[in-house]
Amino acid sequence: MQFGVSTFLWVSPFDTHSFDLVHKVKEMGFDIIEVPVEDKDLVDWDALKKLTDELNLKVSISGAFGADRDISSEDPAIRANGLKYIEDSIKIAAKMGSPLFGGPLYSAVGKLRSVSADQKKQEFDWCVNNLKKASKTAEEYGITLGLEPLNRFESDMVNTVDQALEIVKAVDSPNLKIQLDTFHNNIEEKNIAASIRKVGKDLLCHVQGNESDRGTPGTGNLAWDEIKEALEEIGYEGAIVIETFGAVSKEMAKATCIWRPLANSADELASEGLAFYKSHFRS
Repeated sequence: MQFGVSTFLWVSPFDTHSFDLVHKVKEMGFDIIEVPVEDKDLVDWDALKKLTDELNLKVSISGAFGADRDISSEDPAIRANGLKYIEDSIKIAAKMGSPLFGGPLYSAVGKLRSVSADQKKQEFDWCVNNLKKASKTAEEYGITLGLEPLNRFESDMVNTVDQALEIVKAVDSPNLKIQLDTFHNNIEEKNIAASIRKVGKDLLCHVQGNESDRGTPGTGNLAWDEIKEALEEIGYEGAIVIETFGAVSKEMAKATCIWRPLANSADELASEGLAFYKSHFRS
């Protein structure tokens, strides 16, 4: 099993001036650097690919879904922009050698409302129609889309594995799968291990192994032994990545409700989190 860390832990947005993080992540001993596409034009992707290749560091591309990147929005222009963002990110993932592009593909982070059943159905249909289009692009570029449930405080659309499975079933594409973030799962699922088994090997494409408070993995109340057993039982062979937030922008802080430091430092969280991953998942 390979381990990674998101650049969100240190900086937002990640750009060409952030490439020192690539060296840091490699020196810490991670196998993968996870790079969110906050603004694709801020990154020299060719230069980043050259650097990660030189360092033998793999790249995983993730999403940053603001209000203008919402494929289930009532505004057709926003839906179109959301689809374009996903398709642009698929192409970046292909360029960078990332096997997937993942995140809350279905909506904007921080979109929280109580809407009618009819409105929910309409938004579901918009979402599915756009993900069918995105999945065709993903198939063309050989990329897997990882649909990630978020907790109820960050999204009103997909909070549980069951809701994610409903969308995946409706889209019906081999290029649309599910990625799990144990921080969100800890809030919304009755049992994380059971949810992992429900998704299964064929659909689980990525795991962000985050602690119950989004702090250092291994220091909270997650049932890590059960999580490990479930991943082993389904034969999961993907990555486990730390995705938490350090020096976040005001917009990101509001979307993720990060109001205080989650560790003494980002470096400490990363290094101690990696040590926990290695001792727990490779023992």
